[in-house]
Amino acid sequence: MSDSAMAASRGLPVPLVIVCLVLIRGYSPLPTTSGVAAMDPTRPPGPRGYTTDDSLLSVEDYDPDRIETTDAPIRSNTLPPLWGKRCNYDPCLESQVSCSVLKAKTGCLCPGFTTQREAPEEPNLKSVSWNGSEVVVHWCEPYSYVTVYIVRVAGKERQRFGKDRRAGGLGDIEEVSEVCVAAVNDVAESKESCMMYRPRDRSLPLKAGLIGGALGLLLLLLLAVLLWRHKRQRKQQASISMRETAETQ
Repeated sequence: MSDSAMAASRGLPVPLVIVCLVLIRGYSPLPTTSGVAAMDPTRPPGPRGYTTDDSLLSVEDYDPDRIETTDAPIRSNTLPPLWGKRCNYDPCLESQVSCSVLKAKTGCLCPGFTTQREAPEEPNLKSVSWNGSEVVVHWCEPYSYVTVYIVRVAGKERQRFGKDRRAGGLGDIEEVSEVCVAAVNDVAESKESCMMYRPRDRSLPLKAGLIGGALGLLLLLLLAVLLWRHKRQRKQQASISMRETAETQ
């Protein structure tokens, strides 16, 4: 402390002198006795537990054996294998895992799949054909939540099929009629997908059988005529040979 300060302190009370000394020492840098450098007010403050002085390790001082391990778990790549790809799902096939289940398991995409609170989209009616015993319809499901399918013939309900069905028989349809299929859930019924069905000519098999029978009968008659002519020629040749034999005798 300087002589002027000592002189001034003699005329002051002792507590006031102590406060002044503390304030003076608070604004003067303290010597450092440890290996930690003094705080530089021009440097930005760092996170708690870290220093920003030049005593940090440089690239040359890097030692992988000195890295401290933490208890924080390391996250691995847990994304499903098909994440972002379209699901391997055919909406026209029966007896397969639903697209929503595939999406939950593999992370694949089901395009246009609606929720249970929305009306379903219309199914795609693929064909209406005669299989030899009845008319069969085949459709593809919409990418929607469906509980049942309704098939109508000429505007009248003919059959109902479960949500997993993609085809079904309708029995016999004798006249040209419009066949439609609609998807239904707990909210509403979808628009209908329709196709005209034209019955086959049921008389064609009968006609074909009659024509085949007539051709067979004609063939049999032709064979009979050929056999009769062959026998007649043999008889004529036998009679001629007998006459020649009698004349020679």
